[in-house]
Amino acid sequence: MSIDADMQRLMDKVFPIFQNSLKAEPVTEDELLHLHQRLVVQKLVPYVYESFFVKTEKIIQHVVVPQFWARFTQPPAPSPKELPRASFVQFHTAVQELYEQFAFFRRQLKRLERVCPTQDVPYVKRKLPSEVFVFCNHLHTTLHAQLPADFNDIVYRFYAIAFRVFIYSHLQDGDEYMEVGETNRCMACSMSSGECQCQAIADAFTSTNRYLSMMGILDEISGHTLNQLIQERIDAKVDETKENYATSHMEQLEHWLNTVVMQWLTRIYNKGSLQIKPEHKCLQRNIAKMQSRLLVYTYDKYANMIVDQFFQIIINFPLSQSAVDDLKLCLNKINLKRCFVTTIRDMLCERLLHPGVDTPDILTGYVAALKTLAHFDPSTVLLRSITKPIKEYLRGRGETVRCVVTSFTGDGTSDLAEELAKGEMVKPKPPSNDKLDDPDWRSWQPDPVNMAPAALKFISANKRADIISMVVDIYGSKEIFVNEYRNLLAERLLSQVELSIEKEVKHLELLKSRFGESLLHSCEVMLKDITESKRINAHILSPDSGAGDLAVPNQVSALIVSSQFWPTFRKETMELPDSIKAMFEKYTKAYESYKVNRTLQWTPLNGKVTIELEHNGKVQEMQVTPAQAAIIIHFSEQPQWELDCLSQKMNMPPIVLRKRIVFWQSQGLIRETKENVFVLVDKSVESETSSDAIQPQPNDVCEEEEAESAMESASDQREEELQVFWSYIEAMLTNLDSLPLDRIHQMLKMFASQVDFTQDELKHILQRKVREHKLVYAGGVYQLPKS
Repeated sequence: MSIDADMQRLMDKVFPIFQNSLKAEPVTEDELLHLHQRLVVQKLVPYVYESFFVKTEKIIQHVVVPQFWARFTQPPAPSPKELPRASFVQFHTAVQELYEQFAFFRRQLKRLERVCPTQDVPYVKRKLPSEVFVFCNHLHTTLHAQLPADFNDIVYRFYAIAFRVFIYSHLQDGDEYMEVGETNRCMACSMSSGECQCQAIADAFTSTNRYLSMMGILDEISGHTLNQLIQERIDAKVDETKENYATSHMEQLEHWLNTVVMQWLTRIYNKGSLQIKPEHKCLQRNIAKMQSRLLVYTYDKYANMIVDQFFQIIINFPLSQSAVDDLKLCLNKINLKRCFVTTIRDMLCERLLHPGVDTPDILTGYVAALKTLAHFDPSTVLLRSITKPIKEYLRGRGETVRCVVTSFTGDGTSDLAEELAKGEMVKPKPPSNDKLDDPDWRSWQPDPVNMAPAALKFISANKRADIISMVVDIYGSKEIFVNEYRNLLAERLLSQVELSIEKEVKHLELLKSRFGESLLHSCEVMLKDITESKRINAHILSPDSGAGDLAVPNQVSALIVSSQFWPTFRKETMELPDSIKAMFEKYTKAYESYKVNRTLQWTPLNGKVTIELEHNGKVQEMQVTPAQAAIIIHFSEQPQWELDCLSQKMNMPPIVLRKRIVFWQSQGLIRETKENVFVLVDKSVESETSSDAIQPQPNDVCEEEEAESAMESASDQREEELQVFWSYIEAMLTNLDSLPLDRIHQMLKMFASQVDFTQDELKHILQRKVREHKLVYAGGVYQLPKS
């Protein structure tokens, strides 16, 4: 197509891009109208229209965008200290130049609209939906196609210094930037006080974001970096609260996010202004979405930080109650409860459930977890799910029951003792027909969905979680704990020299409020036996008792127990020395004369003996067990004994006797000269050092041994109770040849429905009979051995 020289000059003046120039001269309306008429006459409007976009795309691809990205490939400043500020200037300058070129093309598009109006262009050649949209879309895609690798680092530094300046300049709240700097430098821009550039940086920041927004590339260029920067600032703000359990931080974090962060973001997207005009509905929605997303991120970050240190929070509860409340609030905002349950359960299992942790420590951690999680979740649904492995692990440890009972009634303070001292559970509030009568009606929450009916019933009853009941629920039976308490109480009473029951009466009353009077009736009788024993001792030992020749020496006092109410004593025997036996016989006859038709059956291994030892010219008083006293009495009568002879004399197994002789060996009074031959240490043989080695044995050693031998354990007593079913089992297997465990259990329950025992207890008895060769177990069934 031919274009005359005048028309070409006018074309170049109106559209300098055809000459690869990005500088336009002013044109008049007459010139634009004249060029339009000439193009229409020569039918060149479609050609010019299409050529304009072809040329524009080439210039953008090969000139504008490469020049823009070239700004970021040059080193901004040689000094590392000046790097952030230099990067800021570099990014601002590049965006400003890009915007100037963008504005040039927009003016060219306006001229194109006058010279080549859309109605004069065939529909198939039009740029739809509009020429401006096509131009902007091509600019955006070309910018992304040539994106350099380190561009995000420069953008990050730009927004990082701008955020810093915003904190100091607008909010005067620089808590997160409180590092110590030079006194003559601005904390925001790091320049000397006389050369502060905070205002210039703020102005340049505002104009840069306005340019990006007007070009429609603010999100594309800065969105990812802004999100990264703000998340880092949230992470740092949340990390400041670490290990500070006693204070709630949720309100502070929300306030900081809603003011500092959101004000800064609003200035970025609203061209430097905090006030969004009412007509800008889309911007309002976008800002609200960003705020909601960042709040969720804050909740998630803060909740995960609390969860990561939840074991310390459990140990420090209730001092850490604020952190638990914050976590509860966060989990109501985000759906992390399932992850929370799994994480805390694994954390507790890792820290508590391994052989290196003592049972009392596991129990302490379990109780602390119960108290913390009961506050976190009053419905106890999450609590039961989290603590289930600990409960099962404790059930498998033999000393758990003893540790629990000791914690209930021990001399020291413990969480369980405090819970027991609280008395009965808080009574539920009476139901109200009018929910508005409840002062907390504003905070009412519906019942959780997908919850077991038992848990919903627990919530509706308005009960608080009962720590005592949950601990007892480890074994699922109150009787086991009551029986163990009865054993422990018996050992304590038997270990006393001066019979005192005031503390035990207090513990018993507290336990009765928890477990009921019927289960603890035997314990009540045991305490009454103590009082009755003191009265009987006072009568028998008094000069006015009328005993005459049967007068009992004041050195003897007895604890008279009602055997049917006390736990079973260990079945160990011991023959007392004749002098001691004579004293016991006098006491028995005095008792028979005082209590007609009643007599005493002595358990010589139980109790305490206070003896006075004279050895190598030294006299000392010691408190020992009856067995230890009998041993030293025999050695005072005969200085040398063979183990077997002394064993027969005392009617005690040699292995048990040797264990008890060790006590006197540790005191330096008895020495083993050769195997199984023991002699009393004599001054003429032993050195003065040896005689000086006699020291009183601490009472806790004696008590520990006595506690070992005083009573049968609860499991031993239970096994003995169930031994009565052995005759039934023999009869079954005689008639039916062989039976599996569950079948034997079912048939026994028919014969003894009043006795409650589990398959595990029955299996323990049957396995013991297998070890004794009274049963054979093969193929999953039990049968009697073939004779």
